[in-house]
Amino acid sequence: MTNSLFTAPAADLTIERIRTFAARPDQVESLTLEFKREYSISLVKTIAAMANTYGGTILVGINDKVEPGVERVVGVDAQATIDKIASTCSEKFDPPWEPTFITVPFDDDSGRSVVVIRVDPNTAPRPLLMDMKAPIRLSGQNSTADRERLLRLAREEPSAGVLPTGQHVMTPRLGQAEGGEYTEDFILRSGINLPMGEAGVWRPLSERSVLSLAKALNDSAFPSALQTLGQGSFDQFVGFRPLGHNRSRTARLVFQAISRAPVPNPVEAVVTVDLPEVYGSVSTALTANVTIDVIARVRRYADSIESGLEYRYPVPNLADLLDGLLRTAVDPEVVTEIARITDIDTTLVAQPRELHLVADRQVKELLHPDGLTEIPDAGASAGGIFRANPALDLRVTAERQEQVDDWLRQLGLDAGLTGMEALIEAYRAKTTPTG
Repeated sequence: MTNSLFTAPAADLTIERIRTFAARPDQVESLTLEFKREYSISLVKTIAAMANTYGGTILVGINDKVEPGVERVVGVDAQATIDKIASTCSEKFDPPWEPTFITVPFDDDSGRSVVVIRVDPNTAPRPLLMDMKAPIRLSGQNSTADRERLLRLAREEPSAGVLPTGQHVMTPRLGQAEGGEYTEDFILRSGINLPMGEAGVWRPLSERSVLSLAKALNDSAFPSALQTLGQGSFDQFVGFRPLGHNRSRTARLVFQAISRAPVPNPVEAVVTVDLPEVYGSVSTALTANVTIDVIARVRRYADSIESGLEYRYPVPNLADLLDGLLRTAVDPEVVTEIARITDIDTTLVAQPRELHLVADRQVKELLHPDGLTEIPDAGASAGGIFRANPALDLRVTAERQEQVDDWLRQLGLDAGLTGMEALIEAYRAKTTPTG
């Protein structure tokens, strides 16, 4: 079962799953998660606070602390609890509004259940007032919006504080030498936008957090995927480390292939974390940006060491590269470090939904022609924007590979080539275990 507890259909929520979730030591109350043993007025305030911020989930019938010898999942009378919460929401909220309730019964004859409350700020009015105040969530606790933040909430549309499912990144630009010629074969870019917790908004990036992210990247699938470009032709690699423009609100981590040839870095990857500047901001929905760039110069490298040799990128290498990029973006350790930097729950670190490719020439001239045939008069393509299927969970190997294969098919068709589909199928048949 791959759906998150926060997004899974009601039919997929079982008491066993909730018990396993609650037993995990890392599951503590946070910006978008809260445990409540039973109904209380503070529970209703939390609903309003989540509605005015990034939304979240409240599990009723669970002790908020794990103590030795004390059962954490205790359950409640579901219908009585929901009735109380709904009644208080109607009485206390201005305008009246209530969240979604899901009852998850125990697997015994006790009649008790855990009530899962999902707060979707896309459907909640803004601001949602309680006792003439606007509660908000700050680092896992409830607070009250000050006058300035209340005015901003009043100007927002209901969905303004929530990031869209499609994560948008800016199209990269190829570098140019003094003479105007391009310096890269192509650049791949993906990334995500994500909200900021209160502490993440105000504190600068720490050296420790940046180095922890670098370690997570070096321990991920990304370095080995990057090494597939060039097929082992390079002298050495230097892993992700701070390089270039690093400031209090920006971290830039760079991986490089090192060569003694005139092209010193045939392959580079740059992961950049940009935190918002809070001074002068007029939005409550401050967002951070994480971009992942892969910069390829293998063709130029090959040409520099053997004049006249025209290197083309094999499609299987690109498949491994894309898979490694996506696998890294959803890697639990990488996601954890990004969440720590931005002071949010890991559940708010979205999966990449967009890929950009910018090449220095027609794509059909970059790809190895083995298995590919040019379509006459099909036109030219020097890259493009590739959207991800939001129904696919990129943490699951089969679904991630499905996304990669879809992108490669689009790449081939846009480039005016046939044979990509058969080429991919043949590659998967060789690399995917059967049985």
